[in-house]
Amino acid sequence: MHTNAAAEKQPNIILINCDDLGYGDLGCYGSDNNATPVLDKMAREGFRFTDFYMASPVCSPSRGAMMTGCYPPRVGFGSFDGQCVLFPGQAVGLNPGEVTIAKLLQQAGYSTKIVGKWHCGDQKEFLPTRHGFDSYYGIPYSNDMGRQHETDIYPPLPLVRDEEVIQQQPDQASITERYVEESVRFIRENKKRPFFLYLAHMHVHVPIYAPPRFMKESKNGRYGAAVACIDWAAGVLLHELKTLGLDENTLVIFTSDNGSRCRGEGGSNGDLRGTKGTTWEGGMRVPCLMRWPGRIPAGGVCRELTASIDFYPTLAKLAGASLPQDRLIDGKDISPLIFGMDPVSPRDTFFYYSLNSLEAVRNTRWKLHLRKGKNEIRELYDLVADSGETQNLYDSNPGVVKALMAHVESCRSDIGDEATGVKGRNTRPIGRVEHPDTLTHYDPGHPYIIALYDLKDRG
Repeated sequence: MHTNAAAEKQPNIILINCDDLGYGDLGCYGSDNNATPVLDKMAREGFRFTDFYMASPVCSPSRGAMMTGCYPPRVGFGSFDGQCVLFPGQAVGLNPGEVTIAKLLQQAGYSTKIVGKWHCGDQKEFLPTRHGFDSYYGIPYSNDMGRQHETDIYPPLPLVRDEEVIQQQPDQASITERYVEESVRFIRENKKRPFFLYLAHMHVHVPIYAPPRFMKESKNGRYGAAVACIDWAAGVLLHELKTLGLDENTLVIFTSDNGSRCRGEGGSNGDLRGTKGTTWEGGMRVPCLMRWPGRIPAGGVCRELTASIDFYPTLAKLAGASLPQDRLIDGKDISPLIFGMDPVSPRDTFFYYSLNSLEAVRNTRWKLHLRKGKNEIRELYDLVADSGETQNLYDSNPGVVKALMAHVESCRSDIGDEATGVKGRNTRPIGRVEHPDTLTHYDPGHPYIIALYDLKDRG
């Protein structure tokens, strides 16, 4: 048990994770298409990261990595019986033996809650309540995995409280407001003890259903309306923290699970090359903001190499939680960096995995591409001078290539690389159940409020 004195030193933590929000979608990252006044102010009051990465260009492995502090293949999350993400009713999910950041914080005396998208498995054994979250409210996977226009390949979209489906085929235009209400209630109920809130937005994953207010105001169609809705949600939470006097003891982190799809839908990865699903910068480099008044220097811009897997040891350190000693963790503690105590990130390399194949590696300056899908490539980019990956400098920098290839070989032997047939020495298995079932089943007699979503976009 933690004493009151110890609890007072433990910061509240709010982690906001968007779905498919691109590097260029916020005003503070250069967008003039979307209205993001709250997040732009959050950047001015805190830290904005320019070289921050998710560990996968798609959602399930990205989220599993962030929860465990490990590259996806380390925890069996590179692929899901051949699929790149999890689908309703699959037999696999985040192994119950994994120790998530929520579990660490829970053990350190935190009240823990996830609101929104989980996407680490929908069988009971894999749900958030089995992974360190006291409670759960949300849609357990992507919002396009329900009954939708012109197709009924999926069962009805479930809205879940803890481990029970409480609504099927909910009105998606109201989901963000419901998520925010649930988040506010949780903050109020736990204002006198340390809490961890993980708000995992539905937006801006397609199909995009935004509230009418934001649709009317948007200059960028449905996409801009969804981004504005995300911004509004952040404003509500920050306002609540101020009202309750919790502002100066709360770390708020804002990020996205991967880059934008950018297929004429209004999204932007800024000047970065590539999109969601690729290991070009646009697929995995995402916005990241951190705000903690009085602790994180205001108006800072961090150009150091950082990643979502670094949240795990960093948040554990801030909470006074102990890291597991029986397993490898890939994350680095970046607290000295965010507090301005050390200008240099402890992370000097980052590996870009697609499924279970290693496709690229970067250090503080250079990025070496090894392959894209089934095609081997030899491309080297100076990301400091050329973040858009436009000028291949492979042939003129053999020394740089050699140094990066040494990191590649080390990573292959450690975590594995399916493309070259190397099995990693230090990987852990995915979770698996014997008799999987979907959370819902279509019933023509059920009183669905939206029997069939009218947009046919899938992402």
